[in-house]
Amino acid sequence: MSQFFYVHPETPQARLMSQAVAIIRKGGVVVYPTDSGYALGCQLENKQALERICQIRRLNDKHNFTLLCRDLSEIANYARVDNAAFRLLRSNTPGAYTFIFKGTKEVPRRLMNPKRKTIGIRIPDNAIALALLEELGEPLMSTSLILPNSDVAESDPDDIRDKLEHAVDLIMNGGYLGEQPTTVIDFSNDEMEVLRVGAGDPAPFS
Repeated sequence: MSQFFYVHPETPQARLMSQAVAIIRKGGVVVYPTDSGYALGCQLENKQALERICQIRRLNDKHNFTLLCRDLSEIANYARVDNAAFRLLRSNTPGAYTFIFKGTKEVPRRLMNPKRKTIGIRIPDNAIALALLEELGEPLMSTSLILPNSDVAESDPDDIRDKLEHAVDLIMNGGYLGEQPTTVIDFSNDEMEVLRVGAGDPAPFS
């Protein structure tokens, strides 16, 4: 049975963030809000927690995972970001974007695209997600909470509780979220490319 935290969407309670991080560091799988619906997260290095997420979502080893980061300084440890890309990220984060970069050796191989050696990077515009990352002090391995046979991320925490309370360790209720996917920008090739248009304005990257 998972724990269920009611978290203030604008001023997240520090006590709850501390408890959530303790669960993550013990190998827990958590559901938390972002600026594009709810997501599943676990500690970057925890292989068993990642396997549980793959079971929940029925993912294969070709799925592209994302590292949720609290700021730009954290990104440089995990992604190969040149100066031009860094300037674009600085002007457009936090926000509803997922950026694809070549990963560094700091990224566990199992998280990268097996052929292209790429990793998704996000700095979410959501107070709860940012407070969680600040307390954790490292990126969170993340994937949108899109359940099997669905095309969109879950947006209602009560529905999530009904479906997943026996499958995850913590559900963070940050209120009902309108679901709109992130805009995906690929920086891993010579030419920057907008792969998907979502909530984030693609204009700065076009």
